[in-house]
Amino acid sequence: MVNNNDLKRFAGATRYVLDDELAKIVNVSMALEMPLLLKGEPGTGKTMLAHAIAESLNMPLIVLNVKSSMKLVDALYQYDTLTRLNDSRFGDSQRDVSRIEDYIRMGKIGQAFTAETRTVLLIDEIDKADTDFQDDMLDVLDQMEFDIIEIDKTIQAVYRPVIIITSNAKKDLSDPFLGRCNFHHIAFPDPQMMRAIISVHFPDLGADLMENTISSFYRLRELDAVEKRPATRELINWIRALNADPDFEPRQLLKGDLPYLGVLFKKSQDYHRAQSVLNSRRMM
Repeated sequence: MVNNNDLKRFAGATRYVLDDELAKIVNVSMALEMPLLLKGEPGTGKTMLAHAIAESLNMPLIVLNVKSSMKLVDALYQYDTLTRLNDSRFGDSQRDVSRIEDYIRMGKIGQAFTAETRTVLLIDEIDKADTDFQDDMLDVLDQMEFDIIEIDKTIQAVYRPVIIITSNAKKDLSDPFLGRCNFHHIAFPDPQMMRAIISVHFPDLGADLMENTISSFYRLRELDAVEKRPATRELINWIRALNADPDFEPRQLLKGDLPYLGVLFKKSQDYHRAQSVLNSRRMM
């Protein structure tokens, strides 16, 4: 395995705004060659951080979307037994069916290990997996190798990937897992940070629309009995919707007239809750 300790430092990307603390833990994790575990509510930019690192450091991004039913071997490699069986039965393939390795396909971790350049490996929503998957996966990432039992071959990483792991904290992670990662909790952006984020996406946005949408957005996030509060992505899409409406005027927001609530609230009960509160406020 080739180590690459002369990486550039990460300081953000063209469409990703981050604070100094997050930048530091990313760079420390790369220097120590440890996975970085990110927690935080949806919409705080956990997943997009991996995209930003890949963009900033000019590295390919490989994404492993963890599923509850996933087995570790699926993330390492797949042995295509069905294709090999069909090739052997019908004999119309140009491949030699006796060569099992021709029917081995690398999974996402296998792709990161065998890539011809250093990659960013995003392991998204690790809390969906069971404890055995989590701990066994970190064994592989520690050792930077795994075995393909069908061909009795050990795959060793050519380059150690930059590893970003996200969790929505829906399920506790094991102590051994936590002990082998660096950890950072990404808090939801405060209004000042949100202004910086919105300015990146809408550099020409008027001051009135900027302030009115952000203040309205945070008021809506504070509504009681809402299951899924709108996140940064929803705010960006809401501003896009308002900009696309030729009849919309920013002063509507000051009056409590908030159109396109369906862009902000994706669950029916949350949408109706927001509508009900806004209607009651107009009647006061």
